[in-house]
Amino acid sequence: MIRFTAARQDHTFTDAFGVVIHYYQWKVGKPKGIVQLSHGLGEHAGRYETVAQELVGAGYSVYANDHRGHGQTGLQQWGGDASKLGRLGPGGIRGTVAAAQELSRIIRSENQDVPVALLGHSWGSIIAQKIINTHANDYDAVVLTGTAYRTLRHMNGGQLNAKHKHLGTTGYEWLSRDVAVSQAFHDDPLAFTAAAMKLFGLPDSLRLLGKPAKRFAKDLPILIQIGSDDPFGGTRSAELLAESYLKRSRLSDVELIVYTDARHEVLNETNREEVVADTISWLDKRFDARSS
Repeated sequence: MIRFTAARQDHTFTDAFGVVIHYYQWKVGKPKGIVQLSHGLGEHAGRYETVAQELVGAGYSVYANDHRGHGQTGLQQWGGDASKLGRLGPGGIRGTVAAAQELSRIIRSENQDVPVALLGHSWGSIIAQKIINTHANDYDAVVLTGTAYRTLRHMNGGQLNAKHKHLGTTGYEWLSRDVAVSQAFHDDPLAFTAAAMKLFGLPDSLRLLGKPAKRFAKDLPILIQIGSDDPFGGTRSAELLAESYLKRSRLSDVELIVYTDARHEVLNETNREEVVADTISWLDKRFDARSS
């Protein structure tokens, strides 16, 4: 049983393109660290309420925004028309990434001398990969879940539910072995099916591609957590990403955890308690070491 310990606080800021970005805080009095959550394509930050509360229970404050075109940000962008969710608006991917970085600056300004971890899931992990290539100094640790090596060969942009469609009728069986997760996604008015190429167009879709930088601004600890049955990237894609951070970027602290038979949303899987415990333990070791 999860003990909910922090009421969510809702806030907004206006980005450089005039888009109002909705973001949320779950705060503890004296946090050992801050976790900034970056959600995936077709979802929204509200789906991370349980994870946020578990992090709060472990001593971490949590911030998360609804990315451009998603959640409350998207609804306000498009005048409440949920059929337009997914459209990023002015600035496209670049504006979306910049808004996530603006939230990082807000976090730093409100939490002086407190370490910050960036936790990105799926598309949110692609955004995180892009950010840390050039702004590693802004973070003290990074967690990437449901992620992939950012090439056309190693990142599936097609029918993600194809392998799992015989297991149910929601169209979201690929997300988790927990049938309640796929049903909840299906029933969520702010969740939707999204194909990046069709939604973003070719130029912005190509901006999602890339490799870890050859030189980072700092030796950044990175944790990668994926399911072995994740159709978005999968084990080999995650292995290539971890190897690239070690060899190409020359980072010294890169850990990959592959959860056997888990699907895309490892934080919403049937073994989610194990996954969340691994995440918190990994963060504790890095942040406790930093403060000692």
